[in-house]
Amino acid sequence: MTRKPALIWMIALCLSATVALAPAQEAKQETRPDHKSTEANPASSPAPIQADSITEGSVTVGGQAIAYKAVAGTLTVGATNAEDALLGLDGKLLADSGIQPTEKPEDARPTARIFYAAYFKKGAPSESRPITFLYNGGPGSSTMWLHMGSFGPKRVVTTDTLHEAAAPYKIVPNPYSLLDVSDLVFIDAPGTGFSRIFGKGKEEAFWGLDPDAHAFERFIRRFLTKYDRWNSPKYLFGESYGTPRSAVLSADLHGVDLNGIVLLSAILSFDNSADDPKVNPGVDQAYALALPTYAASAWYHKLIPNPPATLEPLLAEVEKFALGEYMSALLQGSELPEAQRQAIAAKLHDYTGLPLAYILKSDLRIEGGAFSKTLQDDAGITTGRLDTRYEGPDLDRLSESAQYDPQSIAISSAYTTAINQYLRDDLNYGANWTYKVNTYGDPGFKWPFRTTESGPNVMPDLARTMIANPKTRVLLAGGYYDLATPYFEGKFEMHHLPIPAKLQSNISYRYYQAGHMIYVNEAILKQFHDDVAAFIKGTEAAK
Repeated sequence: MTRKPALIWMIALCLSATVALAPAQEAKQETRPDHKSTEANPASSPAPIQADSITEGSVTVGGQAIAYKAVAGTLTVGATNAEDALLGLDGKLLADSGIQPTEKPEDARPTARIFYAAYFKKGAPSESRPITFLYNGGPGSSTMWLHMGSFGPKRVVTTDTLHEAAAPYKIVPNPYSLLDVSDLVFIDAPGTGFSRIFGKGKEEAFWGLDPDAHAFERFIRRFLTKYDRWNSPKYLFGESYGTPRSAVLSADLHGVDLNGIVLLSAILSFDNSADDPKVNPGVDQAYALALPTYAASAWYHKLIPNPPATLEPLLAEVEKFALGEYMSALLQGSELPEAQRQAIAAKLHDYTGLPLAYILKSDLRIEGGAFSKTLQDDAGITTGRLDTRYEGPDLDRLSESAQYDPQSIAISSAYTTAINQYLRDDLNYGANWTYKVNTYGDPGFKWPFRTTESGPNVMPDLARTMIANPKTRVLLAGGYYDLATPYFEGKFEMHHLPIPAKLQSNISYRYYQAGHMIYVNEAILKQFHDDVAAFIKGTEAAK
């Protein structure tokens, strides 16, 4: 029997998918007489495509002023390669397609109108200038997080580990923009942000592991054509579910060799998720791979006995225990001798600060949500999931698992406000459109995966990319306090990719004392910028 594809832990990967956010905030907009909205009536004709908005700006990075051109616009893609080939760059059927548009929009061929914001350094030759495509995950999340938090020319300022005071928020020039080394394209997935899907069967055409990756693939090909960037060095940058998207997308981009792939807060095999491993009994490695993050979190909150002065030596010790004694004990199941069970439980107590009785009652198997609830339970505090440094009062003192994510609610309002103001005021785009933070709650939203005997696993997709082009480099980055995609799980997956051993040297690792969204900490964002910039420069030098 196969596992159901709509597992809760899958949707929970989104930066805004936890129960903390509830329905996405949407900007209130006045209807202008020259631009009538069709958002309220999905069966009506698609709203007229807004013309690209072209603006100019300048940002200073590392003391260097970088003048850039910004383009906010959409590209329309078809649901299959054959249908996509019938569309012009304007998204309309080509005159010689031989197809007559249907009078009923709901019966039309499915298309996705994908929104993007692109930034081009002025005066840079396109053939030698790298271009990086960036996107968040979910599945079902817009890319407002990376756009307004990481490498765009402006960023929203939030106070790390704290819930920011209400508006007005600070939206400031970003001295850590990646424009010093690469042009940037931030992409909203179909159905999110200003991206929309249309036509008969549109949900099945664009929502799901493979349909989603194909939509991004067709978008990238159209983008390279529109802006004459086929011969530029190319990079993919995905965060959270954006990392499995990158794996599948990289394999789908036949005939397009990538110079590099950046995986931030990665998960490629969902059997390794800490969110709900109890639905997959007999596959115990998720518990072991989450343990170093549990230890880091307990260390941060000063809840482990005799803590070392620095974090990294502790993590090295816990990683060794996790894959050694702990994993060996889990694999023995009911045959584990009681004395060994007690010894392992004592070790887990020392590393996590969790009560010994609780660890034994959990049969040595602690899920992520249970850890977030239990770590500071005596104080009535829920620990963050996306970033365990964050904390907040329990919603339900009697719950088994955390009922919300303090990190999500701490920053979501600031990011939602920032993207709505920035796109309209700075990029002059979407004045009468709703920016959809995510697709959760949308009619028909579901996310089919490939049918397997276990959780979705796209490690073979990334392996195919690296084998097909042995010069493709991969940068894996993440935070020690990320419980949504634990850092040790990402390392484990990279070391188990089905690739020749010599290709392991193409993978580099960068980890930081931060959570899922490492860029909320400004000092770490600076270091992350430097690391990604060095990665891009390094791939260029390695030609």
